[in-house]
Amino acid sequence: MAHRPESLADLPETLPIFPLTGVLLLPFGQRPLNIFEPRYIDMVDDALAGNRLIGLIQPVETDEESPKGRASLREVGCIGRITHFEEQPDGRYFVILSGICRFRVRTERRLSLPYRVVEIETSGFERDFERTHGEEAVDRAKFLKMMHDYAAFAEIDLNWDEIKQTGTADLVNFCSMVSPYGPAEKQVLLEATSLNERAETLIAMAEYEMARGGTGAAPLQ
Repeated sequence: MAHRPESLADLPETLPIFPLTGVLLLPFGQRPLNIFEPRYIDMVDDALAGNRLIGLIQPVETDEESPKGRASLREVGCIGRITHFEEQPDGRYFVILSGICRFRVRTERRLSLPYRVVEIETSGFERDFERTHGEEAVDRAKFLKMMHDYAAFAEIDLNWDEIKQTGTADLVNFCSMVSPYGPAEKQVLLEATSLNERAETLIAMAEYEMARGGTGAAPLQ
């Protein structure tokens, strides 16, 4: 399958996975990755020869960026499709994953491969294929105010002309992906049941951080 999946019916039952702490990919988002470990170079090679799909998922409670072995995984990850690929002179790969759809891990396959492969469940994530789904429920003005206030707080320069032309769903998801919060907070943003829930969660995190005058993740209750 060389084309971008357009529905749940286009998705495979099994998926190679890249466990990566603190990294968030959302549907229609783009995540650049530098691939240098031999196991993941093999994974990219196999994905490029097949359907180009890789699952990005966080491991559970680890300080390692990408733990070796079979570390426990979060329940939900996101399928990414390799839409850009570069081979670096030192043998590393630079790839861009475009977010397709979230998935749940059903079970892990025991295969003689250097990387991990899981069986996935995608029911309930049908709306991930609708780029603008849920936009009407988001208070865009409130979200933009948060962006303005946080940019001033963190001394970040934003291109407001570009922001004004960006759709609400893309804006919320992009801000979620680049937010400075920790693995637990990133997982909450990933698993949000609606775009509005994701937007309100991000607003609450930013307001908490600004109120305490520091940086980093807000604690989850």
